[in-house]
Amino acid sequence: MAEEVKLHRTWSSPYGLRVVWALHMKGIDQYDTILEDLSQKSPQLLQHNPVHKKIPVLVHKGKPICESLVILEYIDETWKEAPLLPQDPYEKAMARFWAKFGEDKLLPSIWSVFTGKGEQEKQEAWSSNAKPRTSWKSN
Repeated sequence: MAEEVKLHRTWSSPYGLRVVWALHMKGIDQYDTILEDLSQKSPQLLQHNPVHKKIPVLVHKGKPICESLVILEYIDETWKEAPLLPQDPYEKAMARFWAKFGEDKLLPSIWSVFTGKGEQEKQEAWSSNAKPRTSWKSN
């Protein structure tokens, strides 16, 4: 392996999988995957992400990078070939908009369906996340 790359993740996390996809798109197929048990986090994960103690964590040349969207930016800036985002500023803004939309609106709905305890909770999750916005305040 030319560069030491390790990825701490779980097998099912969409956040970890987006990092896997980005590495694959960049042609980085040689890296160590450390599958974490989130009920008993490894000392390495806690060392690399002492603030949030969450996955994914990319470790490149011994330096940890946390949070999936931050990791994607790091990957794109470190390995220049095959950019993850379009070069056109407008197209790049649209790609970021839809990524944030998926992060903020779609994933919570999906997670609540799989982690909910009953039919009532599922219905509440879908209805609360599916309501149309009445204002478009900037974050």
